Amino acid sequence: MIYDKHGSLIMTPMNYSADRPKAENPIKIQDLSFRDGHQSLFATRGRTEDMIPFAEQMDEVGFHAIETWGGATFDTMHRYLGEDPWERLRTLKKYMPKTPFFMLLRGQNVVGYRNYADDVVENFVQRACDNGMDIFRCFDALNDYRNFETAAKVVKRNGRHFQGTICYTLTEPRLGGEVYNMDYYLNKAKELVEFGVDSICIKDMAGLIAPYDIYNLIVELKKITDIPLNLHTHFTSGMGDLAIFKAIEAGVDIVDTCMSPYAYRTSHAAVEPLVVSLLGTNRDTGLDIKKLTAISAQMEKVIPKYKHLDNSPKYAIIDTDVILHQTPGGMLSNLVNQLKAMDSLDKLDEVFRMLPKVRKDLGQIPLVTPTSQIVGVQTVNNVLFDSYEGEYSRITQEVKDLCYGLYGKTTLPINSELRKKALKDYPRGEQHIECRPGSVLEPEMNAVKEGAKGLAKDIDDEVLLALYPVTGKKFLKIKYGLEEMPADMKAKTMEEVTKEQELIAKALKGELTTSNINSDTPMQEMEVFVDGERFSVAIPSSKATARPIARKKKEGKESTTDENGAVKSPIPGMVIEYKKNNGDEVKEGDIVVVLEAMKMMNNFQATKDGILSGIKFDSGDSVAKNDVLFVVD
Repeated sequence: MIYDKHGSLIMTPMNYSADRPKAENPIKIQDLSFRDGHQSLFATRGRTEDMIPFAEQMDEVGFHAIETWGGATFDTMHRYLGEDPWERLRTLKKYMPKTPFFMLLRGQNVVGYRNYADDVVENFVQRACDNGMDIFRCFDALNDYRNFETAAKVVKRNGRHFQGTICYTLTEPRLGGEVYNMDYYLNKAKELVEFGVDSICIKDMAGLIAPYDIYNLIVELKKITDIPLNLHTHFTSGMGDLAIFKAIEAGVDIVDTCMSPYAYRTSHAAVEPLVVSLLGTNRDTGLDIKKLTAISAQMEKVIPKYKHLDNSPKYAIIDTDVILHQTPGGMLSNLVNQLKAMDSLDKLDEVFRMLPKVRKDLGQIPLVTPTSQIVGVQTVNNVLFDSYEGEYSRITQEVKDLCYGLYGKTTLPINSELRKKALKDYPRGEQHIECRPGSVLEPEMNAVKEGAKGLAKDIDDEVLLALYPVTGKKFLKIKYGLEEMPADMKAKTMEEVTKEQELIAKALKGELTTSNINSDTPMQEMEVFVDGERFSVAIPSSKATARPIARKKKEGKESTTDENGAVKSPIPGMVIEYKKNNGDEVKEGDIVVVLEAMKMMNNFQATKDGILSGIKFDSGDSVAKNDVLFVVD
């Protein structure tokens, strides 16, 4: 069928395949299924083995580019899946040689959660180019483009495409107000044009962008630049399809979508309805809907392997409240998981209420990795541990770094009282900086290479260790056979998934009894959600360890120190390092251990003068809530 620009039928039906006449101005489609799709829907746990079966077919579709890497994939692969992130890039390139690859790069954060030294950024970007990356979508959580400088130089030197990104955020339900208004975004676009980017991406990580707002923004952007414009919006609020359509009408050049099994909810709009909707128009995608639906049908078959990673249905459907609390999907799942782990999910509404206040105190910053985690985790700390609103009794290391200026310039000034408290005894000094953060960071790679001797085999291993010293070391030991891969890192098979589903179904029907289960078989407790209600189901497993059943949190402020001087962990996490040892003399306030929880660092201090004892964990060990971290006698 052929339609005019208003969508009215002007020609007789034609087939849906890609041999139809080319549109006057076809919209370019980028696919996110292999990265942001599974990151949004099942915690970035998509495995390479489940991408390979569709890779060759995806390469034949005609996407403008396919997102295959970056974001949280680098972290998740080595930490949870036992996969080498570099190897995924090389493997997928073998199966998809035709379609350009693009990745999400966090500027000076690279693919981590802090700003790294320039030499780390340079080595990472160079190796990404060497391993097959074509397009670098670079963003900075504060929209401080000084944090692009080092990465951009390497991308340009290699003749690759550098896409500059504007992180889209709001303080109001719609575009406007005193902070994030039309002038703000136009000025940011002008900065990117001056910077020399090859294209501009409007990155709407929370699905906040309203249809008419993006229409007006694209129209205004087209007046100041002819650089290609790319819209990236999540579906969280339910406005994703509408926003994409209005952006296309306004003349946007590229839009991001997912294959339908990886689409919607906190992910992105699906490609299939868009292709059909634009058939025969002057923005027709040119893609073959039959090819797409055939691939989607096959993709559906692997989704059950990841269902156990999905959030409760309450948090996995359209969330119109996101327009009010403005929490991106990844940040939302982090908050829910953190509160669950601390038996405090009943505090979620209080966290949402407090979020805007914490965000304002921290300079009204955009909410995107890592600032979304920084604001989210600090808000959780305030809700659970403060005795009065605004106390900030437990300030994370990342908030201290933000207050110092290590992430860059915040949109508005940081609350002066909070900054003063955060920078008290800060190692780099109590006066914050205003220069480019990378310029004050000492080179890291030489020390990494020296410390990696005997473990790292090449530069890719060394870069991995630079980005993730603790979990990277643990992964390399597994990779090279020095340690056995933990059971929870191993992939589930479809046979195991089928058996689990059968057992869960029987349990929910009351048909599962002890006679059905071999008493010698190790058991795993699983949380099962049915119509919003949770059931605990025990199933046989040769791999997983038991998962504790959630308990209600006791009311009142939680203490981490008992009468015997034992400091307990108030949160589940991973030990990064102990700065003191058993037998050391400590003073009240000395930092004893650094614990990572929800990708943020938490310092635990001596609560009195004394001698340390009771340290039983090593770097890389996991700790549960209420585990004793150390004792001061």
